[in-house]
Amino acid sequence: MRIAIGADHAGVALKDQLKQWLIERGDTVDDAGTHSTESVDYPDFAAAVSHRVVDGRADRGVLVCGTGLGMAIAANKVVGIRAVPIVDEASARLAREHNNANVIALGARLTAFEEACELLRIFLVTEYQGGRHQRRIDKISALDTHS
Repeated sequence: MRIAIGADHAGVALKDQLKQWLIERGDTVDDAGTHSTESVDYPDFAAAVSHRVVDGRADRGVLVCGTGLGMAIAANKVVGIRAVPIVDEASARLAREHNNANVIALGARLTAFEEACELLRIFLVTEYQGGRHQRRIDKISALDTHS
């Protein structure tokens, strides 16, 4: 799978760990930065990852900041993105099965590396169920053009 990954200064350490874990899994990883703990603005990295997903350069996106919340908010401003902040296994699975989420946002201050790996694994292997959920996804997509 092709994964775009990005973080702000609060999430860079976890991002780098997740990047290595993804590579070891055999995924292709496109690292949009940041690459240091120097203060940066998370919307820049949310946009960079989101555009890679929308443009088809990545199958899914991974964002890491302190809580995952700001990254998810910023990513969802990009048309075609369905970003979700994930804190437990059920939300990781349901975000894919029901919402066809294409970007996961994780909080480095809230989630240990091992837990983040499991949440990300679930997010990556879970398939969208379609069916009754598709009409809702269509309505979400319509909001992109009817704001």
